[in-house]
Amino acid sequence: MATELRRGFGMAVMRVNAGEALPGDLWRRAAGLPQGAPVIVMLHGYRYSPRSPAHDPHRHILSPEATPGVPSWPRALGFQNRPGEGLGIAFGWEARGSLQGAYARAGQVGADLGGLVSELAAQAGRPVGLIGHSLGGRVALQALAGAEAGSVGRVILLNGAEFRDAAAEAMERPAGAGAEVINVTARENDLFDFGLEQLLARGRRRALGCGLAQARPNWVDLQIDHAATLDALAELGFPTARGSRLMSHWTTFRRDGLFDLYRTALCHPWALPLGLLRLHLPDGPQPRWSRLLPRSAARDAPLRA
Repeated sequence: MATELRRGFGMAVMRVNAGEALPGDLWRRAAGLPQGAPVIVMLHGYRYSPRSPAHDPHRHILSPEATPGVPSWPRALGFQNRPGEGLGIAFGWEARGSLQGAYARAGQVGADLGGLVSELAAQAGRPVGLIGHSLGGRVALQALAGAEAGSVGRVILLNGAEFRDAAAEAMERPAGAGAEVINVTARENDLFDFGLEQLLARGRRRALGCGLAQARPNWVDLQIDHAATLDALAELGFPTARGSRLMSHWTTFRRDGLFDLYRTALCHPWALPLGLLRLHLPDGPQPRWSRLLPRSAARDAPLRA
């Protein structure tokens, strides 16, 4: 596990890379946060690598500096070098190579991250929030599985590339039982979920795009390309761009308006209780393939199970 302060990063954002040494001021900065300021770990997904300039997440979505056409997660979550805004951890890991290899590495990186999250929570005196896209969602869940009880607050999964059974197991662990998870999904991601299932499990395991098999009070599935969901978010004060694509793995962080929801959920969780969110949302997601095959949605409904 490793991390360093990168030149050009705002004082509220630290660059962290798996496999490198921690700087001496990480714990000092965590311990010195004002009351109520959040600590958030941001986790990229597949095909990024901090060791490759062309694929470095710290020059892309994890950069706190705005880049044309690329959403800056730190800025979108409110880390803009202002007093009292908290501490953002831009976490990089080796996610290139085969899907099988990256999936395995994500598990180990997540297990190691659980220790860092536990120490961050202890030093800061507050739970840590996590947000991860694709295999970054697997990293987040594995960190949740390995962290100490009470060290994780909210977790936001963005088209998380993980299986239902693995997620359910993480939620049974001490940190998982005390955390709250918002599982952001999209039918636009169905083909990617299907590919994960076939390539890594030969179709024997179901991906998180279908939601958890069993409902949990500390877990909410949120399908953001569902009109009823967007109506609910607008009612809650989070108007979100409409329209949809047949296929997209990135819609959960590229759709305008969504980061307002994520920022509130992570930085001000008291303003968006999970029960309130669940109360406004539709009863369940649309069936798999309803974006690609809308006329056969009813026939494909059993694939949700």
